[in-house]
Amino acid sequence: MKKTFKLEGLDCANCAAGMERGIAALDGVNAATVNFMAMKLILDAEDDKFEQVLKEADKVAKKYDTDILR
Repeated sequence: MKKTFKLEGLDCANCAAGMERGIAALDGVNAATVNFMAMKLILDAEDDKFEQVLKEADKVAKKYDTDILR
């Protein structure tokens, strides 16, 4: 399953790159792309693990900002 999420409050490209690496490394993630300029996360994960991946991705995102993943 592939979904796009709006990011809010992402302050720097380095944070976006770190977030992208962290989310891409999660179990069940096929691909993760964070576009700093568009303030979006494109997450492609296994259908049966998508909800769990989303929870874990939120934890990774919160390392960079407390209220970022929408």
